Amino acid sequence: MSRNIIVLGAGMVGVSVAWHLARRGHDVTLVDRREPGLETSFGNAGIIQREAVRPYAFPRDIGTLLRVLPNREVDIRYRPTGMVSAAGPLLNYWLNSGGERYARIVREWASLIMRCQDAHAPMIEAAGAEALVRKGGWIELYRTRKEFDDRLQEAKENHEQFGVEYEVLDAEALYAKEPHLAKGLIGAIHWTQPWMVSDPGGLVQAYARSFAEQGGHVMQASVEEVLQVGTGWRVKTSEGALEADQVVVAMGPWTGELLSKLGMNVPLFVKRGYHMHYSAEEGAQLNHWVMDAEKGFLLEPMRAGIRLTTGAELADLDSPPQYKQLAAAEKVARKLFPLGKRRDAQPWKGARPCMPDMKPVIGPAPGKEGLWLAFGHGHQGFTLGPATGELLAQMMDGEEPAVDMAPFRADRF
Repeated sequence: MSRNIIVLGAGMVGVSVAWHLARRGHDVTLVDRREPGLETSFGNAGIIQREAVRPYAFPRDIGTLLRVLPNREVDIRYRPTGMVSAAGPLLNYWLNSGGERYARIVREWASLIMRCQDAHAPMIEAAGAEALVRKGGWIELYRTRKEFDDRLQEAKENHEQFGVEYEVLDAEALYAKEPHLAKGLIGAIHWTQPWMVSDPGGLVQAYARSFAEQGGHVMQASVEEVLQVGTGWRVKTSEGALEADQVVVAMGPWTGELLSKLGMNVPLFVKRGYHMHYSAEEGAQLNHWVMDAEKGFLLEPMRAGIRLTTGAELADLDSPPQYKQLAAAEKVARKLFPLGKRRDAQPWKGARPCMPDMKPVIGPAPGKEGLWLAFGHGHQGFTLGPATGELLAQMMDGEEPAVDMAPFRADRF
């Protein structure tokens, strides 16, 4: 039976949830203060990461911790205030990042990742967005033998356990694919399954248009209050009130603030990130998305130019931007590839919504009939949005979901 449903949040996750619900015949309104795809989904590396079967763990070895401590690295930076305010979740993140706990989390996480491309494919087709998507994978670069060998062992295990496909490149094969990279690289891993997106925000917007074509409604408004009224829900917005049978909260890093007003405290914290676009120096060309694995940044040849994306900054969501991490990344990136001038007036900043066990929350809100949740995807909201939408829609329609969803319950904390 068709229901009236409001989806809060128009990033990749929220748009995908709305798309799947509309496809099932429900009357769906998608609400966000901005147009679809202009927040976290806009600024990522633009990779649908089938190979990402292991979520990013908190560093546990002393060497890495000592390296990060001076707060001058490219891959990880931190603000002391952000570390203090998220101390509890960060401690649990550290505890979950090793041993059998992490091994179990990997298995649960991989059950979602392994569905990512099958979930994106029908949405890409329905949206007519094939021109934005390039298949053929991305390349992970190495300078030192030990780091390379350790990663190759992990790649082998991921292939055996989760069907991850890759090609090992020696220096000669690497430079044949990317002749304009600086010398000194000893090899690389070419992850061959992932799909690259030349305009990540554009893909989310294409999905939103497809949602509207299915009869969905897109409303640009700020959410002011969410109230349970009888057997339904009322959402007060800057553009007026809406009423619905059910509400889905998919507001990424802003989810925690909204849920706290409903009496739900979730251990959500953020990892912020930055990007900038560049031209290439005359005659230079970057053919693939490449990651400098030992420095911790990516270069991606996108529509807007070569995008440089940084690692993680542990900071409060609303802290002012601090561009030192991007500047450090740019300095080493210019030594790797001949970047030209900056193309953007100012750097982009976004925030990844993270949970201490590295898994998203997908499912019903405990004790609140008709309220559903989809948030906390960390680094992989762009990858996992469509799979999340598919699975949550199955749950909301009372079907047996295609994946065991118990590991993603909201009441697991």
